[in-house]
Amino acid sequence: MADMPSGESCTSPLELFNSIATQGELVRSLKAGNAPKDEIDSAVKMLLSLKMSYKAAMGEEYKAGCPPGNPTAGRNCDSDATKASEDFVDPWTVRTSSAKGIDYDKLIVQFGSSKIDKELINRIERATGQRPHRFLRRGIFFSHRDMNQILDAYENKKPFYLYTGRGPSSEAMHLGHLVPFIFTKWLQDVFNVPLVIQMSDDEKYLWKDLTLEQAYSYTVENAKDIIACGFDINKTFIFSVLEYMGQSPGFYRNVVKIQKHVTFNQVKGIFGFTDSDCIGKISFPAVQAAPSFSNSFPKIFRDRTDIQCLIPCAIDQDPYFRMTRDVAPRIGHPKPALLHSTFFPALQGAQTKMSASDPNSSIFLTDTAKQIKSKVNKHAFSGGRDTVEEHRQFGGNCEVDVSFMYLTFFLEDDDRLEQIRKDYTSGAMLTGELKKTLIDVLQPLIAEHQARRKAVTEETVKEFMTPRQLSFHFQ
Repeated sequence: MADMPSGESCTSPLELFNSIATQGELVRSLKAGNAPKDEIDSAVKMLLSLKMSYKAAMGEEYKAGCPPGNPTAGRNCDSDATKASEDFVDPWTVRTSSAKGIDYDKLIVQFGSSKIDKELINRIERATGQRPHRFLRRGIFFSHRDMNQILDAYENKKPFYLYTGRGPSSEAMHLGHLVPFIFTKWLQDVFNVPLVIQMSDDEKYLWKDLTLEQAYSYTVENAKDIIACGFDINKTFIFSVLEYMGQSPGFYRNVVKIQKHVTFNQVKGIFGFTDSDCIGKISFPAVQAAPSFSNSFPKIFRDRTDIQCLIPCAIDQDPYFRMTRDVAPRIGHPKPALLHSTFFPALQGAQTKMSASDPNSSIFLTDTAKQIKSKVNKHAFSGGRDTVEEHRQFGGNCEVDVSFMYLTFFLEDDDRLEQIRKDYTSGAMLTGELKKTLIDVLQPLIAEHQARRKAVTEETVKEFMTPRQLSFHFQ
């Protein structure tokens, strides 16, 4: 699963604008020349995909004759460069100018997904008979695609499976990396369904300065942290792409099918690839897409192509699966459903997500209790006032305070969290007290994870990563 580093090269808005103009001219010429309907339809789909990517990048619709960053190009362009630069989200980069973080309601509109509302959460509770996970209750998983279809299937005793993943870019994972796995484990438990976890070591080899051996070794080490989350070995298959691709013809066949149905222009428009990117990067999206299709795992699902997939992931991964959903019906598979999470903020503030390359931006799963205390006290961005007197009088701001944000992820007790919010907002609780509360939550959480990880042997990793029949009951 791509969790690529920030700062990779991507197509500029102007290049994307020009690609839309060129594609529009192609559509017009095909229609004028009475080209075959399927050829016109394909060109129109590509045009719409480019326009969607432009809107996601710029926060506004494409307007002919109004190139980005040039408000004088036309009277009706209404270009607002400041607004456009506020929030930017793609698989490489997460950036916002707001201390509160990304505007997720705006992102739902840009990406064309659906909000996880109270009605859907209640339906999940009725279907599973379990209290919704705190990530659902608190809007950490906030957006979805076709979750109602998954619930329809579950209620009618029809099968589905879970797919998530990890791009192993370093030996140590941080707290933010745990979020999708904590939630995926809950989904596996309450729905009692099989799970596949892709370790995209091929992707990290292509994007980072790693050898193949290093990328695979990170897969094994990261797999230990994932296993330590408590996944059921009888219902979970973890796989390295570098290893599994050569073992499963069914997986590779799906990769090739996807590659045939996505053009170079489409991946440039969706992912911002340039002519200087290696061809491995250009073809990688098909590899991330392939686990969405059940016959990529013949040991688990045999040759069945009708089993729908549910993908819990951070919202920045959605471009991969918009592409996948476009391809799925054309190669005879159901579209994958998705559940999107918000980003886990860096210690320095919610303007970006944690970075494995900056040790002070993250709480790592290898950190000692002393390191956790030091990082929170020194680096966690505070919503408190400059002096104790001002804080007591005016209170703190929970919307920008990183310690409070972290508690929304990891403090289970809703009533206690609400009391902390009230106390901090009123000034009754000081920043130092809020940070101590977070430290008291994180230290045992990390220590318990480290103890579980220590119990994961090389043999256990091998068992999880061996292609095999999983234990489940599908009609």
